[in-house]
Parts: sequence; C-alpha cells; structure tokens
Amino acid sequence: MCGIVGYIGKKDAYPIVLNGLKRLEYRGYDSAGIALYDGKEIQLCKTQGKVSELEAKAEKNIPLRGNLGIGHTRWATHGVPNDVNSHPHYSNSGDLVIIHNGIIENYSSIKKELQNRGYTFTSDTDTEVLVNLIEEVKKQEDVKLGKAVQIALNQVVGAYAIAVFDRNKPDEIVVAKLGSPLAIGIGDDEFFVASDATPFIEFTNNAIYLEDEEMAIVRLGREVRVRKIKNDKLVENPYVQELQLNLEQIEKGGYEHFMLKEIYEQPKVIHDTYRGRLLADQGIIRLGGLEDYIKKFVNADRIIIVACGTSWHAGLVAEYIFEDMARIPVEVEYASEFRYRNPIITENDVVIAISQSGETADTLAAIKLAKEKGAFVYGVCNVVGSTISRETHSGTYTHAGPEIGVASTKAFTTQITVLTMMALRIAKSKGTISQSDYIKHLRELDMIPDSVEEALQGDEKIVEIAKVFKSAANFLYLGRGYNFPVALEGALKLKEISYIHAEGYPAAEMKHGPIALIDEQMPVVVIATNSNHYDKVVSNIEEIKARKGKIIAVVTEGDTTVRDLADYIIEVPLTPEALSPLINTIPLQLLSYHIAVMLEKNVDQPRNLAKSVTVE
Repeated sequence: MCGIVGYIGKKDAYPIVLNGLKRLEYRGYDSAGIALYDGKEIQLCKTQGKVSELEAKAEKNIPLRGNLGIGHTRWATHGVPNDVNSHPHYSNSGDLVIIHNGIIENYSSIKKELQNRGYTFTSDTDTEVLVNLIEEVKKQEDVKLGKAVQIALNQVVGAYAIAVFDRNKPDEIVVAKLGSPLAIGIGDDEFFVASDATPFIEFTNNAIYLEDEEMAIVRLGREVRVRKIKNDKLVENPYVQELQLNLEQIEKGGYEHFMLKEIYEQPKVIHDTYRGRLLADQGIIRLGGLEDYIKKFVNADRIIIVACGTSWHAGLVAEYIFEDMARIPVEVEYASEFRYRNPIITENDVVIAISQSGETADTLAAIKLAKEKGAFVYGVCNVVGSTISRETHSGTYTHAGPEIGVASTKAFTTQITVLTMMALRIAKSKGTISQSDYIKHLRELDMIPDSVEEALQGDEKIVEIAKVFKSAANFLYLGRGYNFPVALEGALKLKEISYIHAEGYPAAEMKHGPIALIDEQMPVVVIATNSNHYDKVVSNIEEIKARKGKIIAVVTEGDTTVRDLADYIIEVPLTPEALSPLINTIPLQLLSYHIAVMLEKNVDQPRNLAKSVTVE
C-alpha cells in the first residue's frame, strides 16, 4: 500500500527520489520520508503528511547531497501516521537504513527477542524491527548485507517489498519482494528501485520485476544479481522487460485532477482495449490469452470471479454477461472473503481474477487457493508484469494506461470491455448466441467509445445537479439487472471521494427496507435507461416520488416518462442493455467528482485510501 523508491548512480539522488515519491503518492500519503547518502553522511528527513510537506521540510533542514537515496510514502499499517513512524528507518547502530511496503506479521515476537538482546526502538512500526533483525543477523553471522537480508527474511512472516543500504557500502542497495510489487530500473551505470516503473520512466525503459521470494543486490559497476530468498540460489539471466509507459501518460495533461483526466480518457482507453482484438466487420474477437484455453471456458461447470472494490463491481456486470450470453453459471466473490470460508472449487471450475494493479493481496491469495484446488485461473488486470499476470495460468490485459486517481474510473470500464469480449467469444464457441446477435453486439461494442464521448458532453448539467446536492448527508443509488452493479459503483465513488454516505441497491429491494430512509431530504439516483426492467424501474420511481424523495434519473435520450417524474434527469445515448454499464457509469463518476470538488476534498488522494491494496 506504501510507495518505495530508490536511486544509486552518478546523478543527484534527491530530485529523482522526490519526483518518484510524487508519482507513487497514490499508493499512500499519510506520511513521507527520504534518506540521502553522499558516502560520508546520511541525511534523513521525514514527516507526517504529503510529499509536498516533505519537500518543504527537506529543502529547509538537510543538505540535499548524495548519489544514493531512498524514499517512502506511507499508508499506515503498524503505528499511527506521525514523523517518528514515517520511513526510512535506521538500525540501532545507524549503519543500516530501510524502506518497506507491506506487513511483518510476527514482528512482535521478533521485537521482544531483539529487546532482550539490548535493542531499543523509537517507533511503533514493524519496519524498524525488520531493519534491526537484519543488523543482528549481520553481526552474529558475520556476513555481508545481502546475505544478512536473505537470512533475516527467512525468519519473518508477512509481506514486503524492501530496499536497504549499509552506510559502509555506498555503492549498493539490497532489495527483496514477497507479496508487494518491486521493480528495478536499469540505466547506464545507474539503477532505480520503485514500487512500479513510473518513478524512472524518463530515465530508462528497461526493468526487472522481482518475483515473490526473490531478492536482488543492486551494485554499481556490475549487473543486477537476483537470488532466491529461501535457499540463496542465483537466478540465472533474470528477465529484463522493455517498458511501454511514456511520461505523458502519467502527467495530468492540463486537467485539474488525475481523476477528471481519467474519466475523460475513457473513450480512448476503451478503444485501446479492444483495438486489434475486436474486428466487428469481420465478426472476429481475438484475445490472445483466451484462444489457447477456450475449451477450458466452454467445458467449465461454472465460472468464479474474485475481485475487490470497483473490480468486484465489474465482476458483477460480468456475471450478467456470461450467464446471459455464454450460459455458464457464475459466482462473484469478494476475494477478501473467498479463502476464509473453505470454498468448494473443482478442476472443472474456471476462476477469473480481476485487479487494476495486478497486486491486490486478497486477490492474489484467492488465486493461490484456486490453483491449489486445481482450477484454471485467468487474470484480467491493467499493469503489465504485475504479480497477478504472472501467477495466473493465462489472462488478458486491459489497456487503460496508468490510473493515478485512487478512485477507479477507466479501469472499471476497460475491465467490463475485456469481460464482454470474453463472454462473446466464449458464447460464439459454445453456440449459445446466434450469428446475427453476435455480429450486432460486436458492432455495438465498437461504437461504445463514441457513446461515452457523447455521455461526457452532459457534464455541465451534472455540475448543476452537484451544486444542488453537495450538502446532502446521504444518497441512495438504485438500478436493476445489468445496472444494479452500476448503482453500487456510483455509490462507492461518492463515498470514496466526497465522504458522503451512499448506498447502492437493486431497485426492487428498496421496498424491503431502504424505503424507510426516503424523505424530502434524500437524493435518490435511479438508473432508468431502456431495458427489460424499464416499467419496473418507473414503478420504483413512483414509489420514491410518493414519499417526497429527490429523484436524479439517468435516462435514455428522448425519454419522456421518467422526465415527468424525476426532479433532475441526465440523458445518455441509447445503448443495448448488456453494454449500458459502460455508458451509465459515466455520469455517476462525474457527479461524484464535482460534488467532491465543491466540498474541497482531495479528489485524487481521498483520506484513508490507497490505490493498490497490497496488504490483507
């Protein structure tokens, strides 16, 4: 959940590390810190708050010298956010300095043992325990830093991505990974370490992504040496990946917030996601990761979808699509609950794991369990080289590009795009969809970017609605069928960035409890576009109106029935029901965004949240 970054080379480390922290701040922003080493002195600065506060403090209080530097932006796990608990952390001798993303679960017992040996601790963190464990091993075993890290990590339980250096070895950083992401950028006699590639993309396109239970010794003047943590075995010829990112993708591009930029990127990224895969005029869907395993899906007894948060909502949409088109039973599970209830999984099941980052800890744990039970596991994620992409048997990347805003937007629509293509391709192989319907859906999907573009043009109307309801204490979101998950997602977006309480429900469930909440103060967002449920939704709106609720309705262009009932309407283009979530989510994203901006909330970095949830 935290972001780590490091540099060793010939350049000044400070601007590289600081800029890297700014790009990683989506991973956590409770506190931040930096350590710089010029070969003689270590300069350490850390503070509660955001990276901008660290920058102001560092430039005022420490010399910004050194060709070796490490930095950290924190999402607090052990210890409250404050200056002392911020990373980096020293060992007791002051020789070792560490940054850490993850959780050491058995830190308490290790801490007691170290205290018995005379170690003292200034913070409440598990990370300070880890760096002192490494120091104790180094001292007792009389080994170099790399070996000490390897021995120490075999004694800990939990998850980590760490970078640690020894002030007596100014040409070396040791890094290691288990359950949390870590990339090593390889330049011209310079190296970069980070939670993802964004901090070093302008310096190099070459990176090694460590696998779980791997560590690396990054030393100037030689190649990166990767070793297995369990047995210290050398990994021959670690794969150096060529990165596809570019600097423009991770900048705001003139938008006030990353979230707004990412909302407006959706026409492009949806097109990018199906480009080369969907050939509507030829009646072809070609997903490389799916083609070799199409029989696994065709013959599956059921599909189990595991995901968290917004990805779980995309999975719910996929449940409707797969069952409707491919006629395969689907179960959608919270990954965080999946493995704790002893699920029944067989070799005839297919498990689809969905994650924007490809690093979600709960989803990775669900993948591991499914593989142990013999199921075929298919990944849908956005980040090339991520852990989920490596741990699954096969999969498909979305092409959303970097999503920096913590509240997910374009990841949701690109996930639905991939899942829709999968369902259509499988339905075609199974013969559960007619050729005419198949071609019709392909052509409709091909036109979705234009429809999203049109939906975005309703922004001014949404701004006016946001002004009216920005001070509401509660919201209710209602939808039926394919658009029930959209109601859930709309409510989540509002909660995440505006901190207004909001709940999503199937519209028919309103009368089974939530209707008690409705009065003249309650705004109710109803997704009432053309569908098989349209008349039922109109009846639900009548029930809300009879109780004086304030109705905000998302309707199909030209709708007159709901227009006469609702207090406010938002029009979207006519879209087939199976594809309507791709369109109907757009105004809900914009409504949440504008309310949050009007309430002066931090849209891109909402409190208590982080983009990539790499701890359980």
